Amino acid sequence: MSTADVVVRPRRPDDVPVLVEVLAAQQPGSRYPMRWPLPFPVERFLVRGTEEAAWVAELDGRVVGHVAVCSVPDPEAFGVPGDMVSVAVLFVDLAVRGTGTGGLLLDTAVAWAHEHERVPVLDVVPRHSRAIAVYRHRGWVEVGRVRPDWLPVDEDDVVLMTLPPGPVESGGRAVPA
Repeated sequence: MSTADVVVRPRRPDDVPVLVEVLAAQQPGSRYPMRWPLPFPVERFLVRGTEEAAWVAELDGRVVGHVAVCSVPDPEAFGVPGDMVSVAVLFVDLAVRGTGTGGLLLDTAVAWAHEHERVPVLDVVPRHSRAIAVYRHRGWVEVGRVRPDWLPVDEDDVVLMTLPPGPVESGGRAVPA
């Protein structure tokens, strides 16, 4: 499989039931989301009231991933100047993990943020160290840590990250201007 075979398109309402299945199937291995089962309908986790845009990745007509951008409810926590948008609900099917599909989804969200003159930010649970490493490799930087009320007591504070402004090369990495 090549990322050239993956199509990223806007999410449609009829994608949500499939996304529920994909999210549930990948959760035991990724522990994303942390709380499982969720204490509310999974559809509410996927489609958020703060959402501004959302996309899915398709491979051979099958939905295999998701990302959304949402307004930031607590912009002060990030300490980043500018109008922010949060990259959220990013996950891929186990069958495509490691293929670059997640990167395509992330690039789509970042491109949307830049097109709308917004600063992309995200949060990551420290136990997801692989995700943190990928974000850092792509130029994201840590700007703080917070302790949301949904975080279990035995988990470290959530890492807040942003992608500094500047041109972005293929692969989502910020490069000096």
